[in-house]
Amino acid sequence: MKGSIAVCPGSFDPVTVGHLDIIRRAAGMFSELIVVVMVNHKKKYSFTPDERVALIKAVTGDLPNVKVEYYDGLLADFARQKGAGVIIKGLRAMSDFEYEFQMALANKKLNPDVETVFLTTAAENMYLSSSMVKQIASMGGDIKDFVPEQIKKDITERLYGKDE
Repeated sequence: MKGSIAVCPGSFDPVTVGHLDIIRRAAGMFSELIVVVMVNHKKKYSFTPDERVALIKAVTGDLPNVKVEYYDGLLADFARQKGAGVIIKGLRAMSDFEYEFQMALANKKLNPDVETVFLTTAAENMYLSSSMVKQIASMGGDIKDFVPEQIKKDITERLYGKDE
């Protein structure tokens, strides 16, 4: 797959060590990886799209083949516009698979030139979600094991109102 472009979509509100693990592994598989901050209009966000892009850039700066962008449209269209042939999706559990499988089929229908590749999370991140991080941080809990160190202070200040 080297020599190709892949996109790794998500809401990343905020980016976690689980997200970063998937991004790093995918970056090693493709010549270019575009991490795309997407919008799910059913979700309420703690960080703006620009803030989410900045947080991801802060933790992927050492990966020269990774770009970070924002897109508020259909993922299949974004992949087409970027010339990407692969969509990378991380899976934690079977419950993730059912939803992601349906999305993969829809994306394939909308853009027949794109394939979805599923990467399973590392075992130590199976329970981890942005929602859990937000809940812990908003109650003053320590999130150091859940988010990259470079952005822990930003997340804590936003969600708890002060640095730990």
